[in-house]
Amino acid sequence: MHSPSPLPLVDLPVRRLTRGDLVACADLSEDRGWPRDEHRWGLLLSAGTGYGIAEPDGKGLVAACVVTSYGPRLAAVGMLLVAARHARQGIARRLMRHVMEETGSTPLALYATPEGQRLYEELGFAQVGRTERVLGRFRAEDRPAAVTTRPAAADDLQAMVRLDLPVFGIDRTHLIARLPAFSDRLRVAEEDGELTGYAALWPSGDAHVVGPLIARDTATAKALVTALATTTDRPLRADIDARHEELLGWLVERGLEPGSRTAVMTYGIEDLPGDATRRFAPLTIATG
Repeated sequence: MHSPSPLPLVDLPVRRLTRGDLVACADLSEDRGWPRDEHRWGLLLSAGTGYGIAEPDGKGLVAACVVTSYGPRLAAVGMLLVAARHARQGIARRLMRHVMEETGSTPLALYATPEGQRLYEELGFAQVGRTERVLGRFRAEDRPAAVTTRPAAADDLQAMVRLDLPVFGIDRTHLIARLPAFSDRLRVAEEDGELTGYAALWPSGDAHVVGPLIARDTATAKALVTALATTTDRPLRADIDARHEELLGWLVERGLEPGSRTAVMTYGIEDLPGDATRRFAPLTIATG
């Protein structure tokens, strides 16, 4: 039994998280029925700022989230998790209010599960889009891809950043530079010596996730997914921007099954910056 805390949980202090909190963050993921994803937590805690509320007895976390800053124009909130035993006690609201105070006038973006969407709406977030998850065993097409892809090389990183900037709308060099170490596979599409897309494949539980997926068009996106999928015998997972109906339909034809949906939400900005027509899948997705 836990000894009673002198403070209500919603009054416990929020502290910054470090990579030393990695296992406690993964424990939270597992507690909520998600893959532990220590790999993803490691990336987010090194590229962003983690916030958490510690258990009163010092053993683990009541709640956690990570804010990835892209400068004064945007910050993304991800991995907002509250331990199941402390759910529905106002803790997610407490943590989000703290994040909103810390980020000040910086616009925010997040991906909300259906369970969390109402809270974010009450905090002033508005839905600007949605993603659809697909998961399953990928079956490659018999015919060769119409677009040339190859494994990314070290000297591709600058070109990837240049390609990504107008698509994401804000410089995210600090994340792209971590992709070679984070991903199991990193692939680029190329035409006449010019990069037209890139995608990463990384592990999550017993699956491999495709993301980010940036491509000039749907044909390029398909070629990148196919090239990555044929390198793994694990189930494939992707969170696809719902506007890309052709790609979603094709993934289902190739053996993946539709899964959960998330709402893309923003605060302090009317929509995500950048070019959604070339933004097929984000790097990482999970908010709560």
